[in-house]
Amino acid sequence: MISENERKLEIFKDEALVHMDALYNSALKLTYNEDDSRDLVQETFYKAYRFFDQFNHGTNCKAWLYRILKNTLINKYRKKSNSVKHVDFNTVEPFLDTIVDKQEFAETYDENTYKHSVSDEVDAALSRLPFNFRMVLVLSDIEGFSYKEIADIMGCPVGTIRSRLSRARKLMYRYLQGYARKNGYIDSEKSDFEEIEADESIY
Repeated sequence: MISENERKLEIFKDEALVHMDALYNSALKLTYNEDDSRDLVQETFYKAYRFFDQFNHGTNCKAWLYRILKNTLINKYRKKSNSVKHVDFNTVEPFLDTIVDKQEFAETYDENTYKHSVSDEVDAALSRLPFNFRMVLVLSDIEGFSYKEIADIMGCPVGTIRSRLSRARKLMYRYLQGYARKNGYIDSEKSDFEEIEADESIY
C-alpha cells in the first residue's frame, strides 16, 4: 500500500514535472543565466510540490507553475535578507531526488535545442525588453498561453496584457530592424514603428 506522500509525488510527476523543460527554457529567456535558470526552476518546483495540495486539479497546471515562477523571480529582486524559513525536510526529500534527476535532462535539452532554436540577434533583442514585456512575449508567442491565462499568471487585467504584448512586439520590431534589413526581410530604409517609452522596471 502506497503512502500519501508517494501518491502525491506520482500525481505531481504526471501533472507538473512534465512541464519542467518548458519552464527551464522560459527561465533562460528571462534571466539569461544558466545557473540562475536552474535555481529558479528548482525553487519553482520545490514551492509547487510543497503547496501542491492547494492546486485545483483539472485546471491548467502549466499556467499555475508559470505563476509561481513569475512570483519567485520577482521575489528574488525584492528579497532583502537571507533568512530561511524552517521546512520539514522529510516531506520534500523524495521530490528533491526526483527533480535533480529531471534537471539533468533539462540541461541536455538546453544544450542541444535552445541554443540552436533562436538566432543570436532575436535572443539579444528579447534580452533588452523590460521584464514585464519579455514575460508576456515569452508566455504568448513562445509558450502559446491565451490572454486570459497570461493575465492570471501575471496578476493583471487582460487589457494590460494586450497593451504590454503590443508594446513588446513593437520594441522587438524596433530592435530587429537592422537584422531584418540585412537578411532581406525589410526593403525600406525607413521604419514605420511607433516610438515607445518603455518602463524599465521589472515590476
